[in-house]
Amino acid sequence: MKNWSGTRVLIIGAARQGQALARWLARHGARVTVNDLRPLDEMRAVQQSLADVDVEWVLGGHPQELLERVDVICPSGGVPLTMPIVAEALRRGIPLSNDTQIFLEAAPCKTIGISGSAGKTTTTTLVGEMAKLSFKDESTEMKDESDVLSLSKGRKNEESSSRGATLHPSSFIFHPSVFVGGNMGDPLINYVDEMTSDSLAILEISSFQLEQMTLSVNIAAVLNVTPNHLDRHGTMSAYTAAKARLLDFQNADDIAILNRDDDGSWGLRDHVRGHLRAFSLRALDPALSGSCLDGNLLSLRGGATSTALLAREKIQLRGEHNLSNVLAAFAIGSAAGLSVEAMRAAAESFRGVAHRLELVRELHGVRWYNDSIATAPERTMADIRSFDEPIVLLLGGRDKDLSWDDLAQLVHQRVEHVVLFGEAAEKIEAALGPLAGVTRTQVRCETLEAAIRAAAQVASRGDVVLFSPGGTSYDAFKDFAERGEKFKAWVSQLS
Repeated sequence: MKNWSGTRVLIIGAARQGQALARWLARHGARVTVNDLRPLDEMRAVQQSLADVDVEWVLGGHPQELLERVDVICPSGGVPLTMPIVAEALRRGIPLSNDTQIFLEAAPCKTIGISGSAGKTTTTTLVGEMAKLSFKDESTEMKDESDVLSLSKGRKNEESSSRGATLHPSSFIFHPSVFVGGNMGDPLINYVDEMTSDSLAILEISSFQLEQMTLSVNIAAVLNVTPNHLDRHGTMSAYTAAKARLLDFQNADDIAILNRDDDGSWGLRDHVRGHLRAFSLRALDPALSGSCLDGNLLSLRGGATSTALLAREKIQLRGEHNLSNVLAAFAIGSAAGLSVEAMRAAAESFRGVAHRLELVRELHGVRWYNDSIATAPERTMADIRSFDEPIVLLLGGRDKDLSWDDLAQLVHQRVEHVVLFGEAAEKIEAALGPLAGVTRTQVRCETLEAAIRAAAQVASRGDVVLFSPGGTSYDAFKDFAERGEKFKAWVSQLS
């Protein structure tokens, strides 16, 4: 839909995405109802934040009577399609949408979408840094008014010059704007009205958002597809199908970027509607274009040509999974036409994102790392493989109906001390079974704070304490970010 004036929209869920969408739709003339399970006394701050727009509120439940007076229903990302009110809307044929779909309908510029089971935020952030440097390099800033007027007169359709408007040299810069967000940071629907055809929008997109979408981006990257969110999607095939939707709705002019090393990602190549590019930790087949590790060099490959970018040791992020993320960012940036110099500079200076193998501190010769975003066993396994040092591993949180067996095997091979906490502790303990291999101790705690103290007691000089829970934060925290911040605060209090 392009004209929302008078359209009756029901938004289910008033968290970050729901609030952003409610504001944008109301400002564009839609008749918006916001529905949230939380009662009024928990929603006053949210209501106040939207006090400047006309929104109706229905709180404390999801009455199906709401469906009698809506044209479109927009479930927020955390709302499953199996929720009774959503299931009934589908049965009645009421169309679904969400903030990402509506953003793509309204965006006037080139769009990049990045999804995957792990590495989305790191890759999206790095591509954003590459784009900002690339556009900065391409911008033209005039030093005096005569240069500005000369350039203005030479530009076609330059209305300011023809009207004799006063130009300000200090702010006269020709370059597009880069917007980074989506499932991370701000929903980009907050900024779509500021975008122009010269802008570039870079979105992290989750499987929760994708399962509702019937529109896609110009450049789509699926980093990997490994078991995750099965508590939401039910089966691996349903989860994979959600990821595939990022490719299913592209057109023949669009570009899809897949991970040659990951069976789940590479297995989606039959869904590619446009041009296929790849990234890999090994040399690419001659028929493929993209990015790869060529010996010790990260390189771009295009047919018979190869462009060396930088040496592997220049990457400051730990672990092969992060090296793969950097290669993905190079493939995406190249597809978007970013300059090689800007991509190289951004990758070399990039130190990662909070809560993703983040070094918190070194105390008594022990390094403490925070990877609160590791909410699946596969992610924890990648973290363990990032270290050669002896590891004290903090595991726990809330289980997502995923298998812990492969992680248990790796733990017995590589981890010296295990500290369990949270709701999933009993299930993980059962998966770990008897102590074996090099695992020397295993302790179970009720809370994360207690687990940190237990880890401090067994860690020795030269060890790494790795907080890579493998489960979600929802047993005790609002989200992974709150959990990560609490971890850092409690670690900082150690003496």
